[in-house]
Amino acid sequence: MEKAYSLSDYCDDVKAYIKEHGLVKPHVIAHSFGGRVAVKLASENPELFDKIVLTGSAGLKPKRSVKYHVKRFAFKVLKLFIKKEKLKRFYSKDYLALSPVMKESFIKIIGEHLDNRLSQIYNPTLIIFGNKDKETPLYMAKKFNKNIKNSKLVIIKNAGHFAFIDCPEKFNWEVEGFLLR
Repeated sequence: MEKAYSLSDYCDDVKAYIKEHGLVKPHVIAHSFGGRVAVKLASENPELFDKIVLTGSAGLKPKRSVKYHVKRFAFKVLKLFIKKEKLKRFYSKDYLALSPVMKESFIKIIGEHLDNRLSQIYNPTLIIFGNKDKETPLYMAKKFNKNIKNSKLVIIKNAGHFAFIDCPEKFNWEVEGFLLR
């Protein structure tokens, strides 16, 4: 039977994997959604990881525009009078392509903001973002850096959400230097 996963379910799976494979304080490099998992795990289990690299990491409450709030309000009002199926223009193409169980997982996961957990991370942390990241903008990188005590922020010029693909030499150089220090 398929089950909608929460962020905690993913965290439990990662902890089980670490235990099953006998890993002791591994370094972790987490991208995007993986950053959500790493942040939650590190904030709840400070001894689990050694060093952490967060790249294009998600999990923070996004800044929303007035346009977003107007659209959301319109959706809430319209769904009182119109069936949800007729309001497809309010949903992203990615969301519409998901199976029902994945839609439920998506809603559970993106609704959990981790801003208040950052101050509970004590591991040495490298935050490495592309300056052209549209998925997880630079204000998020700066918030990670400001609130994770033992962190360093590196911004890679001319890189987007996949900085490790856009500028692999720079990305790898920064990560290698951080992990081997």
